[in-house]
Amino acid sequence: MFPTFPSRVRRTALAAALVLPAALLGGCSHVRGGGSCEDSGSARKALAAQPVLSSPPAGAVDPANYRGAGTSTGCDDDSPGTAWLHADRVYAFTGTREEVVDHYTRTAAAQGWRSDPTARPDAACWTRTADGRHLVLAVDFQLGAWSPAPDPGQGIAYEVTVGSNAEGSAQDAGCAD
Repeated sequence: MFPTFPSRVRRTALAAALVLPAALLGGCSHVRGGGSCEDSGSARKALAAQPVLSSPPAGAVDPANYRGAGTSTGCDDDSPGTAWLHADRVYAFTGTREEVVDHYTRTAAAQGWRSDPTARPDAACWTRTADGRHLVLAVDFQLGAWSPAPDPGQGIAYEVTVGSNAEGSAQDAGCAD
């Protein structure tokens, strides 16, 4: 027995309702162009090669539970807009936050980074452009939510991150973003 006309219309409408959102989502990812995590490996490697990531203050080491971790990279593509690429390094340091910020202020300036006073109070931030890519450098001390939380021994733990949107444009490439 063949379906009646109204049931065919309902099935067609149901199929369209199921297929159309997937097609639109796929289309949105194509509109983003270079703004996704796809093919971001070379850009993430370039971020990881930024000298500031391996220029900690004297005495800074890998946290006890992060031995040998070194620099890691990632791509965050879970929000609307352009994906965010980043290279991160975590350190343990027996000095103070002020000593860490002072060290990176000098190191960043020597490497062409510009200080940005709009950074959060619990972090320090700098920006620069390298090879046409807008970069953000941040030093962050809020690592308590990490799992596992870095074990700094008798000191403090902090993270150094160099990031950029996947397109390398100035969009979201500031310390207030």
